[in-house]
Amino acid sequence: MSNLTFANKPIETTYLAGGCYWGLEDLIRKIPGVVNTEVGFSGGHIKNVSYKEVTRGDTGHAETIKIQFDTNKLSFKKLLLNFFKMHNPTTLNQQGNDNGTQYRSAIFYTNQNQKIVSNQVIDLIDKSLVWEKPIVTEISAFTNFYTAEESHQEYLIKNPEGYSCHFIRDFDFTK
Repeated sequence: MSNLTFANKPIETTYLAGGCYWGLEDLIRKIPGVVNTEVGFSGGHIKNVSYKEVTRGDTGHAETIKIQFDTNKLSFKKLLLNFFKMHNPTTLNQQGNDNGTQYRSAIFYTNQNQKIVSNQVIDLIDKSLVWEKPIVTEISAFTNFYTAEESHQEYLIKNPEGYSCHFIRDFDFTK
């Protein structure tokens, strides 16, 4: 289920992966219209997976952010445009010094509109030429999400000196 009503607000859920989830979650939760974030794992073949298992790189899971957002304040397209400014979507299975399929760029869509918009946004960004290479972000139907351990939730709030390879780039995708 991707659409809910939360405190009389239309809430949509999506799942985005873009490298280490600590830094990505920290930036995404600050976007106006995002009402909740949670870090965990999606896209793999092992049920109830743990962080330690995912770090091995053989579970098929990506470090993922579950994002709930108020569609009256934030469109899925705008969320994705922000997402593509926060990580490098042109590096296969890598963000910064983190390497492996668990660090891949992925959109796990929860409805057909998210799938359509994902493809449109990637096409728009590729045509803008802000990245020198084409986007390699995986677009897959959402199948599962396993919440990471509590120590990983809002990690950079709990550990302000913690590691992050994410930052917001000053890109204009409409040129």
